[in-house]
Amino acid sequence: MKTWTDITNIQPKVGRILVNSIEKERLSHAYLIVGNKGTGKRAIALQLAKTILCEEKKNAEPCHQCVVCKRIESRNYPDVYWVEPTEKGSILNEQIDELQKEFVYSSLEAKEKVYIITHGDRLTVNAANRLLKFLEEPNQRATAIILTENLQSIIPTVRSRCQILDLKPLSIERFKEELLQAGISERDATFIYALTNDISEAKQLLEDEWFAEARKLMIQLAEVHLTRPDDAYMFIHHQWLKHFTSRDEHRRGLELLLLAFKDFLYYHVGKKDALVVFQAEDKRLEQALMVYSEERLVSILEAILEAQKKINQNVHPTLVMEQLTFKIKR
Repeated sequence: MKTWTDITNIQPKVGRILVNSIEKERLSHAYLIVGNKGTGKRAIALQLAKTILCEEKKNAEPCHQCVVCKRIESRNYPDVYWVEPTEKGSILNEQIDELQKEFVYSSLEAKEKVYIITHGDRLTVNAANRLLKFLEEPNQRATAIILTENLQSIIPTVRSRCQILDLKPLSIERFKEELLQAGISERDATFIYALTNDISEAKQLLEDEWFAEARKLMIQLAEVHLTRPDDAYMFIHHQWLKHFTSRDEHRRGLELLLLAFKDFLYYHVGKKDALVVFQAEDKRLEQALMVYSEERLVSILEAILEAQKKINQNVHPTLVMEQLTFKIKR
């Protein structure tokens, strides 16, 4: 998505809102862009930053050719300040302190500044409260753009001070069509759509050997819980934790495991058309029907979501997986 026309074609409501605000010179001081992976959060943030700072724009459209646009695109422009999670996965107080300094200093190369906070859901509570101070005292020369996949994880006081832009997922029909044209099977396209809306990321994942092994381990772990629950701890330590090492890898592993248990629940309630990991005739679905009640599956899904939250809170992954294994088993 390189132009407002591109954005409006894929995200009609959000595209129209932003273009209308730009043309009427009524941009908000803070935007909270909410959407799943691949819905265009970063692309919209970049386009908005270019529109605000480009000196050669025509109506709402930045030129994309000037030095400012090119430097923003390459993330090498000092008046577009990025705040991203640390290696441990969170956005910390210290990072918001640095952001505060940027608010105080006069702009280096432009009349305005743009602040893009990726993964706003990973702000620590203290960092979110510090950010709130900036949003309560809006700087007329600064626009804050916060990106998140999970609106509810943003504290209410921050949400209330931003204009929320809710992005819609790319339709599965359009997603499948592009992947099928690239030679990817319909089954793989259906599966990967549950993880990302980003066509490029989908292709990369399906070609990645690490991801293929992760997908295999997810199915094996689900089967262990079904047929040999007493072996689950051994499987976690001897296989799972050896493959999933970084915090991002653990996030991916839990995403995959969530899909497997969602399939068990979908089969339980008769929604076979919603299956993404297993095919309807897979015997493991019948086994899950016998082993788990509907209420138990809901409880397991909640436990996996809680495990994801703990990974984002820097709890040790081994402890997270051990606790999750216990909750699934009991």
